[in-house]
Amino acid sequence: MKPSAAVHRLRLVSGPEGLSFLLLLTCSVLKRTTSFNGVPVMGAVHGALFVLYVVFLAQAAMAQRWEGKRTVVLFLLAVVPTGGFFADRMLAKEERGEQALAA
Repeated sequence: MKPSAAVHRLRLVSGPEGLSFLLLLTCSVLKRTTSFNGVPVMGAVHGALFVLYVVFLAQAAMAQRWEGKRTVVLFLLAVVPTGGFFADRMLAKEERGEQALAA
């Protein structure tokens, strides 16, 4: 099945969502070890990107008629540090038609 615009949107937000998660974790460590507290800002940024990821994931799953397992794998990648980068790579391959998204 040809990838849709929903898959492209999901791919565009997956990388920044993964990066924001890593930055939020870094800010959490810095909050406890230094006087720097970037958690409120990074928390809001990551929260917004995570919500966009979930919305775009639901749209892509419906548009592509993905099986539940595939959707769950892509969701779990959003809650694992660096998972967003793996999701981006998987979605890029699907967009190029190199392989079906493995789940």
